[in-house]
Amino acid sequence: MKLVILDRDGTINHDSADYIKSAEEWQPLPGALEAIARLNHAGWHVVVVTNQSGLGRGLFDVATLNAMHAKMHTMLAAVGGRVDAIFYCPHAPDEGCHCRKPEPGLFEQIGERYGLDLAGLPAVGDSARDLVAAVAAGCEPHLVLTGKSALYRGRELPEGFPAATVVHEDLGAFAEYLTARDSSAASAAAPRPH
Repeated sequence: MKLVILDRDGTINHDSADYIKSAEEWQPLPGALEAIARLNHAGWHVVVVTNQSGLGRGLFDVATLNAMHAKMHTMLAAVGGRVDAIFYCPHAPDEGCHCRKPEPGLFEQIGERYGLDLAGLPAVGDSARDLVAAVAAGCEPHLVLTGKSALYRGRELPEGFPAATVVHEDLGAFAEYLTARDSSAASAAAPRPH
């Protein structure tokens, strides 16, 4: 099974310092939904991992979070894409849970749910904590220069990012990279005629 793990806020949709607190505030980044559709069409299953401390802080409830995700699913379907599952951490930062990124708990839940070893699976996010969590679970770290990392465009990444981080302009550029790498690996593995 080809699985790719995506962060939500700042990777798929616009982020806000005040949190995304309603379905109205949930707005996709340009080209992000089409990028997910491109991954799906290339045979990739997409799973989302997201810290939603707004729940723990009492800024919105689970019904509101479900409404945001229903909007995402509907908008994805309209462009021929889909997300298979969404794993979220509902805790506030001071709760000391194991699922809030940079802890790897959400990634471990994916491994358990799908019965997969996550080693080498691509994981995409817009912050160091997304990628630290991904690497702790054995995933391959990919950074998009949207959301929190937009300020690193044209600059060196600061300390705190995993050494093997691959940087992409946005989710569309990541999808192009992954599908191109996929097809070149497939053609390299194809039997050569004699």
